[in-house]
Amino acid sequence: MKVLLFNGSMNPNGNTNLALREIEKELNAEGIETEVLCIGGKPVRDCIACGGCVGKGKCIFEDDVANEWIAKAREADGFVFGSPVYFAHASGRILSIMDRMFYAAGDAFKQKVGACISVARRAGTTQAVEDMNKHLSISGMIVPCSTYWNMAFGRNPGECTADAEGMQTMRNLAKNMAWVMKCIELGKKSKLNPPTLDLSQKTHFIR
Repeated sequence: MKVLLFNGSMNPNGNTNLALREIEKELNAEGIETEVLCIGGKPVRDCIACGGCVGKGKCIFEDDVANEWIAKAREADGFVFGSPVYFAHASGRILSIMDRMFYAAGDAFKQKVGACISVARRAGTTQAVEDMNKHLSISGMIVPCSTYWNMAFGRNPGECTADAEGMQTMRNLAKNMAWVMKCIELGKKSKLNPPTLDLSQKTHFIR
């Protein structure tokens, strides 16, 4: 089993990375393989709802990390999406990439395990987690929780490690993730397959 941890910060060694690494250590201790991927500082594109990805399983824009991450996601069993908070919500960069990944390749995430975390100096952490969780919930993912909302606090690189409860929250999240993933793996071995979901109804509110 493998978990991908997506760092939505342009800083590969900042507090978001440290929170993700705390999760990674616990997952590794549970025997789960991990890989941390950082969005970095290069420009990323927004989803423009062009529909060019339909039937292709990837975004038509090839000049950032979206399709690279989609390819890795198809081979993974679980995911953690992490974002810093710059202005009371998730980073626009990680949301742009998530929009395109889930729009173009929602099947790569469907009925797999996923969680979201955020790191801030002070406010906006719960909003950031909620921003990202919307992608998971619309894709039928299994979302384990921790013992507090998935957040840690710190401004300068390294400060979040002094947030004892925040780091505890990350470790407990990892433990629950590992447990759920192992349960799913046992279910598969027992031929207990995921349910087939009904997608026949598509309605809107325009009259």
